[in-house]
Formats: sequence, structure tokens, C-alpha cells
Amino acid sequence: MKKPVLVLIFLLLLAPVVLNGCGEQKPIPLDGVEIREYEGQNLSSVNDFRENSIKGPQYVTTEEYVLKVHGLVENDLSYTYEEVIDGFASYRKVVTLSCVEGWDVKLLWEGVLVRDLLDEAGVLPEASIVIFKAADGYSTTLPVDYIMGRDILLAHSMNSVTLPPDRGFPFQLVAESKWGYKWIKWVTEIELSDNEDFRGYWEFYGYSESGDLDKPFVDPFPWIAGGDPK
Repeated sequence: MKKPVLVLIFLLLLAPVVLNGCGEQKPIPLDGVEIREYEGQNLSSVNDFRENSIKGPQYVTTEEYVLKVHGLVENDLSYTYEEVIDGFASYRKVVTLSCVEGWDVKLLWEGVLVRDLLDEAGVLPEASIVIFKAADGYSTTLPVDYIMGRDILLAHSMNSVTLPPDRGFPFQLVAESKWGYKWIKWVTEIELSDNEDFRGYWEFYGYSESGDLDKPFVDPFPWIAGGDPK
């Protein structure tokens, strides 16, 4: 395989993300005054994001919202927005989201632990991955060990204001140490599975399954090192 061809393939993979992130970004209304400093740390603004979702902002109402936790669990569960907010302890932490487009935002996130939701459902031993699905059809996956071994938030607020629809209301995953495409917005389903062949939206197009920030966001093609594909 010639190098120019490999470069072309890489650019084709990157183009949809870059194009989705382009365009004028308008200020969005908030339900309060966002904070811009927390415990001595300067914070980005809620308006510092670029809109790059696959179908544009989703407008989900609390009246219609249901969060499903199902799959390889002891009990399939469903929650309203209020049941998530009122039924689980809430935590705060400052975490930076880094996008593959080359921008990042450092914000104060507040939400419930995904681990607490999974503990409530009872994860079965054979479950190895967590599949997150969103209102716009987006999906991504993370290992069960990653979720259970870290304080990973399902955020309902950023910078002390409720997530606006443009930023993922009702809930956005705060996937620490992962590229931004793992930070799924408008989360509606959390499925426990043993199907490690499942690929999320961008992973299907060649993006890294792990999404680790310290690694390239595009998985190397398995045939690159050995020459042309068989």
C-alpha cells in the first residue's frame, strides 16, 4: 500500500469530524450564571464547545425522558430524569474534554456515578463492555472494568448550570482520559454486553475502540504493517 493512499484514507476518516465541527458557534442560553473558576482552577465556558454531533442538538424533555439500564444485568431498570437526579449521590470534578478536531474544554462537571447505576442493576460476571446509546442514534462503548474501576460521571450539570440541550441534556458521559467521541451526549441507554465486536458510531468508521487520549484516535489498519491487504 502506497503512503499517499494511506494518507488519503486517514483524511477521509477525519473529514466528517472536522466538517461537523466547522461553522459559526452561537452563544446558548443557560438556566443560571455559569462559574468560571473552581478551587483555584480557571474553567472554560459552556460556549467554548463546537457543535459536532451527528444530527444536531437533541431537545429531550424531562416528561418523556427514560434512562434504561439493561442487558447482562440481574435486573433491567428504567429511570426518569428526576429518579436519577434524586435517587443517587451527586459528585463534582473538574475534567478536560479533548476533541479530535484539536480543541478542548476544561469544565466543572456534576453528576451521578455510572458505577452506582450499574451496581443498582447488578452486573453479571460475563459482561465485559458497556454500550452507551443516545437520543440521536449515536453510540459508543467502554470496558466494564473502566467504568467500575473509576469515578466516571453521568453528568447533569457543567460549571454549576444544568446541561443545555446543545451540551447533552439530560445527561452526558464524562469519559475521563478518553477522546471526546467517547463523551456521549443525550444518553438514553446503558447496556451491559459481552459482544466485544460491537462498534459504536465513530468506531465503525475506524476510530479507536479504546479512545485513549495517549494513543492515536484512529486504529491502525491491521494490514498496514504487513503491506497490502490480502
